[in-house]
Amino acid sequence: MTAALPGGNPVKTKLGMAASMGAWSARNRKTAVFGWLLFVVLATFLGGLHGSEKVTDSESMPGQVARAAKILDEAGLKPPASETVLVQSTALTADAPTFRTAVDQVVSAVNGTGKAEGVQSPYDTKAVSADGHSALVQFTVKGERKEAVENVPAIMDAVAQVQKQHPDLTVVELGDASSNKWIQDQFSDDFARAEWTAVPLALGILLIAFGALVAAVLPVVLAITAFVAAGGLVALSSGFLHTSDNASSVMLLVGLAVGVDYCLFYLRREREERAAGRDLETALKIAAATSGRAVLVSGVTVVVAMAGMFLTGIAEFQAMSYATIVVVITAVLGSLTVLPALLSMLGDKVEKGRVPLLARLRRPDAAATGGRVWNAVLTPVLRHPLAATVLAGALLVGLAAPMLTMHTANLTFQQQLPKGNELVTTSEKIEAAFPGSPAPATVVIKATDITSPAMTAAIADLRTRALASGRMHGPIEVAVHPEKNIATVDIPLQGSGNDTASNDALKTLRGEIVPATVLKVPGTEAPVTGRTAGSYDFNAKMTGSMPLVFGFVVLFAFLLMLTSFRSLAVAATAVVLNLLSVGAAYGVLTLVFQHGVGASLLGTAGVGAVESWVPLFLFVILFGLSMDYHVFVVSRIKEGRDRGLPTRTAIAHGIRSTAGVVTSAAVIMVAVFGVFGTLSMQAMKQMGVGLAVAVLIDATVIRAVLLPSVMTLLGERNWYLPSWLRWLPELSHGESFPPVDAGQVSQGTVPAPAGAPAEGARHRRIEV
Repeated sequence: MTAALPGGNPVKTKLGMAASMGAWSARNRKTAVFGWLLFVVLATFLGGLHGSEKVTDSESMPGQVARAAKILDEAGLKPPASETVLVQSTALTADAPTFRTAVDQVVSAVNGTGKAEGVQSPYDTKAVSADGHSALVQFTVKGERKEAVENVPAIMDAVAQVQKQHPDLTVVELGDASSNKWIQDQFSDDFARAEWTAVPLALGILLIAFGALVAAVLPVVLAITAFVAAGGLVALSSGFLHTSDNASSVMLLVGLAVGVDYCLFYLRREREERAAGRDLETALKIAAATSGRAVLVSGVTVVVAMAGMFLTGIAEFQAMSYATIVVVITAVLGSLTVLPALLSMLGDKVEKGRVPLLARLRRPDAAATGGRVWNAVLTPVLRHPLAATVLAGALLVGLAAPMLTMHTANLTFQQQLPKGNELVTTSEKIEAAFPGSPAPATVVIKATDITSPAMTAAIADLRTRALASGRMHGPIEVAVHPEKNIATVDIPLQGSGNDTASNDALKTLRGEIVPATVLKVPGTEAPVTGRTAGSYDFNAKMTGSMPLVFGFVVLFAFLLMLTSFRSLAVAATAVVLNLLSVGAAYGVLTLVFQHGVGASLLGTAGVGAVESWVPLFLFVILFGLSMDYHVFVVSRIKEGRDRGLPTRTAIAHGIRSTAGVVTSAAVIMVAVFGVFGTLSMQAMKQMGVGLAVAVLIDATVIRAVLLPSVMTLLGERNWYLPSWLRWLPELSHGESFPPVDAGQVSQGTVPAPAGAPAEGARHRRIEV
C-alpha cells in the first residue's frame, strides 16, 4: 500500500490486525456484507428457536440465601406466590355490613376465578387492623412463579370488579405474583421505549455530525444488527450460562452506545482522509490502521474489564458480563469487517442525502467556530498546565466526595418503583394499617428427622428466643413438611427490611438464636433467607469480591495501555484519569439517588441507598468505555509525536483533530445512557445516570483539560519505557498515518515539521 503524508522520505510499516481485517473486507466486499447478514439472521433465528433460560433464585443470590433456595428447590418446595387484598374504609369498620359484604365478595370473586387456593377471610384469620378500618384477604396463586404470573391477571380483574361495586371503599391487591406481573410488563415497556427513543436520538446526533443521511444511518444500522445478533447468541448459549432481564437491558444500553461510537470513529477518519485528498482505497486503509486499531484496543479493554465481573461468583453479574462481552465483540467485528466493505461499496455516495441546513453548518468556516471553542479551552490549559491540573483535579475530587457516604442495598420494590405507583401506594397502605416488616426472615431447616422430639423442642425454643430478643416480633409462622424432613419458620424482623435495625436483627438470628437452638440437633442445616438476608448476603459478597474485581480490571487496563503505547506514563495516566471519572460518577450517584439532591429533576426521589450491583457494574463498564476516548485521542497524539512534532504541539494537534469525533461520540453515549435514566425502575435510572455523568465528565473535564495538562507537564517523559520492559510485545503505531492539512500548517494551527514541503506540495508517499 502507498499513502500520502506531508514532508520527508518514504516510511515503511506493517499492517496490524485491524488494518488487515479492513483490507480484506475492502477487497471482498460482497463476502463481508452478505456474510454479516447471514451471521445476524442465523444468530437471531437459532437464538429464538432455543429461547432464553433465566437465572434461578438459587443462582441469583450468594451465601445462606442461595443454600436455602437450593434446599427448597431440591425438595420441590417452591415458595407459593402469596397475594393479599386490602379492604379499607376511612369511615366504616370491619364489622359494618357494607364492609363485610365487600370482603365476602372479594373471597367469592377470587375463588370464582379458579386460579387461587387457600383463600382466607380476615374474619377467620383475625387479619383486621387495630383501628378496625382495614382487613386483609389472603391466598396463594396456583402454579409456580411463571405460571402464577400468568394466572394472576384473572384474579386482579375480579378484585377490580369488586372495587367498582364499592367506590366508597378501597379494594386493592398486592403480592408476589401481581408485583412480578407488573415488573415484567414494565421491563418490557421500558425496553421498547428505550429502543424507540435511543435509536432516533443517536440517528439525529449522527445526522448533525455528518450532515448526510447515509453516513448517519450506517452506524445505527450496524449497531442495531450487532445488538440483534448478540441477543441471539446470548439466548443460544443461555443453556450453560443463564441470562436475565437486567442482562438484556444492559446489552441494549452498551451495544447501542459502543456500536454507534465504533462506527463513528471509523467513518469519521475515512471521511477525514478523503477530505485530505486521499483516494478511496488509501483512505480506507489508513482508517483501518488508525481508527480501526483504536476500536480494537477499546473493544478488548471493555471485554477484559467486563470479564472481571465473573470473579464475583454472582450469577446476575455473570449474566450481565457475558451479555456485554458478546455485544461488544459483535460490534467490534462489525466495525472492522462489514463497515469497511460498505464504505468501499458506497465510496463518496456515503455523503448522499445531505441535509442543506446541516451541510451549511459543516462548512469549513462553520467548523472553525467549533474549533475556536476547543481552542478557547485548550490554549489556557497548555499555557498553564499545573493550574489546569490542580483545578480540574479538585473539581473531580469534590464531585467524588459524596461517595464516602454511599450505602448499597438490594432495593425493595417500594424503592425500585416510582412514587405514586399503584403497587407502592398499596404497600404503604398495608404497612400503615398493619405495622411490621413486610418481608420476614425465613429459617429453612433441613433435618434427619424433622418430627423428632428434639427438633420439635428446638423449633419451639427458636420461636421463644426470637421474640425475647426484642429484635424480632410475631406472628411467627412454622410450616413442617414431614415427607421432606424440612421445616420453614417465618420470623418478622424489626426495621424496614434493609436498614440497620433489620440487618442487626438478621445477625442476631443467624449468629446467636439459630446456632443455640435448631443447629444443636445433629445432622441439621438451617440457612436463613428472605429479603433482608438476600440484601445482606449480596452486599457481603460484593464487598468481598470488589477488591479482586477492581484489581483485575485496573491491572489489565494498565497492561493493555502499556503494550499499546509502550509507555509507563501513558498507561498510568489512563488508569488514574479513569479512576477520577468513576469516582465523580459515584459521587453524583450517591448525591442524587441516596440523598435525593436534584432527584426531582429526573422524576424520582432519593431512596436512601444505591442498588447493590450498580457501583461494581459502573466501574467495569466505565473503565472499558472511557478507553474509547483515551485510546483514540492518545493515538493521535502519539502519531504526531512519531512523525517529529514536539510533544506540546502533538498534544494540541491530537486534541483538536479528535475534538469533533469525541464530542459526537460522547453526545451519543450520554443521550443513550440518559434514556435509561428516564425509565421506571430505580436500578435502571441509577445505571443510566451514572454512565451518562461519567461519560460527560470523561469527554469534557478529562479529555479537554486533565489529559492535555498532565501530558504537557510530563513532556518527553510521556514516552518513557524502561529498558527492562522493552521485551513487551509491540502493538505498533507504525501503521498510523495522521493527515496534517497544509492549510492548518500555514495558518499556524499545527506547525509543520522540519523539512515539510510548501502548501502546493503537501504530500509524500508511504509504502506499506
